Amino acid sequence: MTERLLNDQVVGQIRKAFQNLKEPVEILFFGKKEDCDYCDDTLKLAQEIADISELLSLKVYDLDSDAEIAGKYRVDKAPGIVLLGRDARKTGKIGGESQDYGVRFAGIPSGYEFSSFIQDLLLVSGRDSKLRPETRAFLKELKQPVLLQVFVTPT
Repeated sequence: MTERLLNDQVVGQIRKAFQNLKEPVEILFFGKKEDCDYCDDTLKLAQEIADISELLSLKVYDLDSDAEIAGKYRVDKAPGIVLLGRDARKTGKIGGESQDYGVRFAGIPSGYEFSSFIQDLLLVSGRDSKLRPETRAFLKELKQPVLLQVFVTPT
């Protein structure tokens, strides 16, 4: 039996938070076979999280051998995670059309980033950014694409 990264208490807290999941979310994991210090742990973490709710699913890709898919989602670092909304209404099950909200993680979402990862799963599932109306109005006025990146270090 392999050792879990998340203990029962943490899984219980996440399960309680995931009661607020509304729509399916697909987690795309991008790893590499070589030169990737945190790929195994990040994949294990993603698997443990996906196993907590039936509304979550996980697909695993290799950054090198699945370069076309990685390029589609603009992933160029391993480990990398993409969160997609899945439209269950069209098929009646998890699957159907995917909606890319631009949520990406480069590296393992540990420390403070772990709570951001859980919160982002909830936001993608709810299909609402929770932005205020005035912020949405401002963003609609933008004429050029904006690349927003947040850099953090594991704690």
